[in-house]
This record gives sequence, structure tokens and C-alpha cells, in this order.
Amino acid sequence: MTIKQLLVGFISLVGIAILALFLITGWYTVDESEQAALITFGKVEETITEPGLKFKMPWPIQRVVILSRGTYNLQVGYEEEGGEVVEFSDEAKMITGDENIIFADLAVQWRITDPEKYLYSTEKPEQILHDATSATLRGVIGSSKVDDALTDQRPAIEAEVFEKLVTLLEVYEIGISIQDVKLQDVELPTEEVRRAFTKVTDAREERLTKVNQADRYRNQLINEAKGEIDAIMSRAEGTRTERIENSRGDVAKFNALYNEYLVNPEVTRQRLILETLDSVLPDTEIYIMDGNDTVNYLPIRPLERQQQTTAEGGTN
Repeated sequence: MTIKQLLVGFISLVGIAILALFLITGWYTVDESEQAALITFGKVEETITEPGLKFKMPWPIQRVVILSRGTYNLQVGYEEEGGEVVEFSDEAKMITGDENIIFADLAVQWRITDPEKYLYSTEKPEQILHDATSATLRGVIGSSKVDDALTDQRPAIEAEVFEKLVTLLEVYEIGISIQDVKLQDVELPTEEVRRAFTKVTDAREERLTKVNQADRYRNQLINEAKGEIDAIMSRAEGTRTERIENSRGDVAKFNALYNEYLVNPEVTRQRLILETLDSVLPDTEIYIMDGNDTVNYLPIRPLERQQQTTAEGGTN
């Protein structure tokens, strides 16, 4: 076999090897829930997010790292088995701002948003995320009161941890973004302390209940007072209208008397005197005396009774 034949055979073998290498490593598949980092000579050249069959240069020129686009879950301060917390770790033990010891654990949901930074900015990005989360949680708990961590301020603590953790990861640039943080359990270290705190919590809830009851009673009294005010205003308005109408009637009566007075002053004057005496001295027999001691009996009441009897007899 000549050198030429050997050379041709070698080239053929190399070509077959390259073809085989291309067939083995020259294509890859990206699923809908995945993303791929296309790496050329150790540098991320492109991030592939479109699903499907993809082609690349064979190894060692190019290689592909497939990463999930889904959400990961990180547990800080506890271990979970079958969806239940089975053990608190030492990092769950924390000191609050008012110098109380509590066990606090946190679940963090995160995603890979920059494959290049995730793969090459640090050796262990998940460990950095874990340490950053633990430090952030300790810092927030350390500035909070034990009552806040155990009762109704937990959402505010979660929001503060989320904000500070996002800011910290932006500084680290490890290609990870935080989706959500959630406090799982916040407990006191001993049963005796837990019972004491439970009593405090029950007392606080009872106080809130009584405050709410007092507010309802106050609102009831206010509504009743408003209703009484409306009733008084309505009665006052009716009295006002009645007095106005009575005044108008008195004015009309006075005008009528005045017109009669203009026609016959003396008769009208005598009539007014008699009517005034009758109203001031009801059921009284009236006698009129002149200057000569002449007494005249003025039988107003008998005349009225006689007229009334006559009118009833005529009706019958």
C-alpha cells in the first residue's frame, strides 16, 4: 500500500469520524418548557428559546446546555418531605428586633432569566441564592418585632424580604430572578413560650372583637340619634308651617274686622269688647252698668243655647 493510498484512507477515516460526530452531536431538541445556551469555544453565543429541532457545529466546536424555563423552589430554614415540614435547620433560628428567639423558614420561587450569567458568572449560583435569601431573611426578622413576625405583619415581612432579595441579586448578577417569597412557619422555640404567646394573641383578638362591638354600638346610637334628629326637624317644620298658616288666618281675620270697623266703628268696637269678655270670662253672666246705675243683663250664653236648641229642633 502506497503512501498516497494511506493518506486517502486517513482522510476518509477523518471524514467519516467528522460525519459521525456531526450526526451524534450536531443536532439537539428544545422543549417548550426549556431554553438552550449555545456555547462556542466556551462562550455563550446565543440563547435559544424557540422550541423544536436545532442544529449546531459538532463538538468540540459548539455544545449546548439545556436549562429549564420553569419555576424552581428553594427552601431556607427547613426540610420538607411529602409536602410537610419535617425538620427545622439551624439557620431557621433567628433573633427578632426586640431580642426574642423564633424559628422562621422561607420558600423562594425563582427562575433562570440569563443563562450566560447563570452558567459563567459564578460556580454555584443556587448556593449564592440560598445564602443571599438566608441573610436577607435574618436582616428583616432582626429589624422586626416578634409580634409582627407571628401575627398580622407577615405579609409586610415577606414583601420586604422580596424587595431586598431582588436588589441583592441584581448586584450579584447570577442570572436568577425572584418570582415570590413565602414564610412557611414562624414559631417560638419552646412550648411554654408558645402557650404564653397564644394567650397574648387571644387577648389581642378579644380586644379587637370588643372594639368592633363598641364601634357597632356607637354606629347604632349615631344612626338612632340621626333618626331622632330627622323626626324633630320634621315636627319642627310641621309646627312652623302650622304657625305660619295660623298667622295668615289671624291676619285675614284682622283685615276683615278692620274693614267692618271702617264701615261701622261703634258697633264693631262693642262687638270686640263683648267677644273679649266672653273669651276672658267664659261661662260668666255679664251685666253692663251705665253712669245712672242702670243695670242691663247681657244673656249671651242663654241666647246661644236658645239658638242652638232652635237649630236642633229645626233639624229634627
